[in-house]
Amino acid sequence: METLDMIQERKNRKTAIINNRTRTEKVKAQAKYTESNKQVKIIRADKQKYVEELARTAAKAARGNLKQLRYNEEISTRLISDKESETITEIQEERKRWVEHFEKLLNRRAPLNPSNIKVAQTDLPIYITSPTIE
Repeated sequence: METLDMIQERKNRKTAIINNRTRTEKVKAQAKYTESNKQVKIIRADKQKYVEELARTAAKAARGNLKQLRYNEEISTRLISDKESETITEIQEERKRWVEHFEKLLNRRAPLNPSNIKVAQTDLPIYITSPTIE
């Protein structure tokens, strides 16, 4: 049955309770009304859950879109300069510039005064047993 049909049926059963004259008819009508009322409440609760889930999904999508827009903005605003301080616009040129930068940074000559790190006289003790409470 459709939701609106169920609601209308519940209204009709409520009217039947009011219109019945004898006590036994009212008790029977009340039992039918109670069953219809339970079904309508279940339908309304399901509808409420569905609407809340839609709202959660929409909010999650909105957050995702905002993050996506924000990250795109950050990527588009970064500026990389070449050795002559001119802005690089092409992606390939940016990559070449990064390669140059890190080659210069990481490929240095050996230091003139190497540091004197002394070798340990003995190996330090390493305990491999499980810890105990003492």
